[in-house]
Amino acid sequence: MRKPVLTIFYQYNPWQSTIGGIQSLINTFIKFAPDTFSIRLVGTGADNGQVVGQWHESELLGRPIQFFPLFTLLDDNVRKLVPTTVRYTAALLSKTLQSDFMHFHRIEPTLAARGWLGDKTLFVHNDIPQQMSSAKGAKTILWQQFPQLYFWLERQLMEQFDQVLSCNSASTKFYQQNYPSMVNRIMDVRNAVDTSCFKPLAPGPYQQAKQQLLDRLRLKPSTRLLLFAGRLHPQKDPLLLLRALAATPPESDIHLLVAGDGDLKSEVEQAIEQHNISSRVTLLGAVPKEEMVTLYQVSDVFVLSSRYEGLPIAMLESLACGTPVVTTDCGQGPSLLTSESGLVVSQREPQSLAQALVTVVDNPQRFTPEACMQAVSPHSAQHVVEPIYNSMLQRWHVSQANS
Repeated sequence: MRKPVLTIFYQYNPWQSTIGGIQSLINTFIKFAPDTFSIRLVGTGADNGQVVGQWHESELLGRPIQFFPLFTLLDDNVRKLVPTTVRYTAALLSKTLQSDFMHFHRIEPTLAARGWLGDKTLFVHNDIPQQMSSAKGAKTILWQQFPQLYFWLERQLMEQFDQVLSCNSASTKFYQQNYPSMVNRIMDVRNAVDTSCFKPLAPGPYQQAKQQLLDRLRLKPSTRLLLFAGRLHPQKDPLLLLRALAATPPESDIHLLVAGDGDLKSEVEQAIEQHNISSRVTLLGAVPKEEMVTLYQVSDVFVLSSRYEGLPIAMLESLACGTPVVTTDCGQGPSLLTSESGLVVSQREPQSLAQALVTVVDNPQRFTPEACMQAVSPHSAQHVVEPIYNSMLQRWHVSQANS
């Protein structure tokens, strides 16, 4: 019997430095896919010789895959005049790329898939009601300005999915209430983290790696490192984080590392100058995965200042590396944290966030690597990915027996 084929649809190129939890999750699903499946990825092209509009035999994370670039996109970290999702959907409309299983991580591209045959799954990555609320900040996404149009489009597309998997319980409840005929197809799913890659360092290598980083950045040995990783985007609200950093006392020796790029880069640079914290911030830009692992491992605290979230992959990666988290009260993250693995800031204002950051860096004996790893253990890739593939394989055998 031939292998079932899974085709994953998302607007990125896995061989480029790309920022985003969706990309990380897709890579995890590819890396941990069982050999019983053939894996295809429909993404975007880079300046690497891959011909746009053709299938390419490739290898990703030690796994053979077929890759189909729809169009060339040299930097997916910054929004363009025409949104990337619109370009991706438009390019997909002229194609027929159906397969036995199809995974979608945005709903718009499924306009092209309505007539395709196969088992379709939609992954929901955000708290959709909060994401669509203009009260969460202007211009976080374009759809926020046209919510009625978005939900109309969603109603036209939802029934095609065999499964809707949401990492956010509020979104799961929202969809179950709005699509009662699909209630048995809409369910929670944990986001996954590759704990074979994201894990703490032993004390000796930890001290060596941290000192090397501090030396490279010309920082004092006593410096406590705060890490932000993600797009410089209104959803992530890095400007709130910068105001919080400015509210921490200089003698706290806190230095912020910003691993990311995006639309707010110029505003971030201006805010750093405005708050006179240029000596306390290092902008790293987009960081390759291998370097991100080290940053997680040697940082004293990871921070999320987001307006809304689903369940951030970056939070899982940090906890898996033994690094505690400070987060604003949004998404599924706060329910994951324990009192020994991080703090949740209920008030979205700089002083509260600053106080939480100082509390964590001043009390390493309270926020331990062991507690962080324990909090994230249910999200290890093996626990999350294997049951999903097993369920797919069972559905595949049933469909083959009935055909």
